[in-house]
Amino acid sequence: MVKITTTYEGGLRCAATHGPSGTTLLTDAPVDNHGQGESFSPTDLVATALGACMMTIMGIVAERHAIDLVGMQVETVKEMTQTPPRRIASLRTRLTIPLPPDHPKRSLLEQAALTCPVHKSLHPEVDAEIEFVWAGVDPPQAS
Repeated sequence: MVKITTTYEGGLRCAATHGPSGTTLLTDAPVDNHGQGESFSPTDLVATALGACMMTIMGIVAERHAIDLVGMQVETVKEMTQTPPRRIASLRTRLTIPLPPDHPKRSLLEQAALTCPVHKSLHPEVDAEIEFVWAGVDPPQAS
């Protein structure tokens, strides 16, 4: 169990404090929904959580197999619905992995990412397309 305490600060801004660590983050309503857009919106945090969760789960599996994923990146593009009710319509995610496409643990790592609890928690109506880009190169062969 993790307790997160969030306080409304006014002006459509909230401060959330993570109980175990004491770390605080701010949210702000987006410009297209009456806010200043000066920080992550609550739905931006969903997009952020999705990418961070997928990389974390992949990292856990990679550590078990002594695979270095340092430099892996994720880009998630969030789109909101255009008609009420306002909700996340899509979270299109591209994971760029610094390993070659023929890496022997490719399938294992991709499956790990797809078991991410955030991904599994998304409503089925959210278009949560995932793309894996294997951007590493094979080391040169000794002659």
